[in-house]
Amino acid sequence: MTEAKDILDGASFSPQDALVALMMTVSVSDATIRTSELLTIERTVDHLPVFADYDTDRIGVVSQTVFDLLEEEDGLDAIIGLVRSAVPRTHWETAYALSCDIAAADGKLKQSELRMLQELREELEIDPLHAAAIERGARARHLRF
Repeated sequence: MTEAKDILDGASFSPQDALVALMMTVSVSDATIRTSELLTIERTVDHLPVFADYDTDRIGVVSQTVFDLLEEEDGLDAIIGLVRSAVPRTHWETAYALSCDIAAADGKLKQSELRMLQELREELEIDPLHAAAIERGARARHLRF
């Protein structure tokens, strides 16, 4: 099996690719990819300005890279490193907000998703007050009756 860094060698990830990779990573963090999460990723890519010029055909390649990386021991660290290097620091809160939206998309937050979000908060250096506001916004957007 290929090591995580070998998977990334030669792979040129745009900031948008890295955001898609992060959303996919959050989606699989609870060992299940839910339809609601995939639809949220699709809607996000289709509608947010940060993805305005993004080639949606890249989603399949990015997703496969995420799946390959997550099979590796240091795969999650590699994905987070990819996000930190490909996404400008000015957009780290955006990356965290997108992650929160995916975690909240199915209406339930599992422990694995909460741990993932906690690690992302730390790795992306999200201010605790900003994180709380982002999380509250995601909860409000995905609340069900």
